[in-house]
Amino acid sequence: MDSFTKREQIGILVIVLVIVVSLGFKFFARDIIKLEDNMEVINENQLEASEDIEDTSIIEEEETIIMVHISGQVYKPGLVELEAGQRLTDAVELAGGLRKDADIDRINLAKKLVDEEKIYIPKIGEEPLEEISTIGVNDLNIEDISDKININTCTKEALISLPGIGEVTASKIIEYRESTPFKNIEDIKSVSGIGEKKFQAIKELIIVK
Repeated sequence: MDSFTKREQIGILVIVLVIVVSLGFKFFARDIIKLEDNMEVINENQLEASEDIEDTSIIEEEETIIMVHISGQVYKPGLVELEAGQRLTDAVELAGGLRKDADIDRINLAKKLVDEEKIYIPKIGEEPLEEISTIGVNDLNIEDISDKININTCTKEALISLPGIGEVTASKIIEYRESTPFKNIEDIKSVSGIGEKKFQAIKELIIVK
C-alpha cells in the first residue's frame, strides 16, 4: 500500500482524537451522574437524620416540661410551667408567692409535682374540701366551684392571671366584651393577640356566662 499523504494522516489523527474525546466524555458524564445520585442519597440521609434529631428533641422537651394549675392563696393563680421533678414550692414561687392568709400547715411544699396536676392553697381557717362538699350547690357560686374565670364579667387582674395574658391583652378583652359579649369561650380568639396556641393554654381556665 502506498503511504498516506500528510493530509490523510492529519485527517486520520483528527478522527482518532474525536473518537477518544467522545469516549472520554461518555465515561466522564456517567461518573458525574453516579456522583449526583450519590449526593442525592447522602442529602436524603442527612435530612432524615436531621428530622429524627428534631423529633427526639421535641419528645425530650415534652417529657421534661410539665404544666400544673395552682389556685387559692397565691398572688398569681393559673397555669405554671415547670421541669419534671420540681416541687410545690417552685410552683408557688412562679405563682407570685403565698398570700399572708395561706395555711402552709395544710400543704406540703416539698411535694413533687406531675403534669396536669391541680393544686389548691387553702386559707387559714378555711374548711377542708371534704366539709365544703357537704354545702348545697345552690349556696355556692358556680364559678367558685369550677375555679374558672368568667371572661364576660371578671376583672382585669383576673384576666392577667391567665397564662400568656398581659395587661395590654386583658384591656383588649375587656374592650371587646363591652361591645360584643362572649357567647362561648372560643369567641375570645376574636380578640387581637389571642391565637390558637394561647387559647389552648387558657381554655381550661375560662368560662362564659
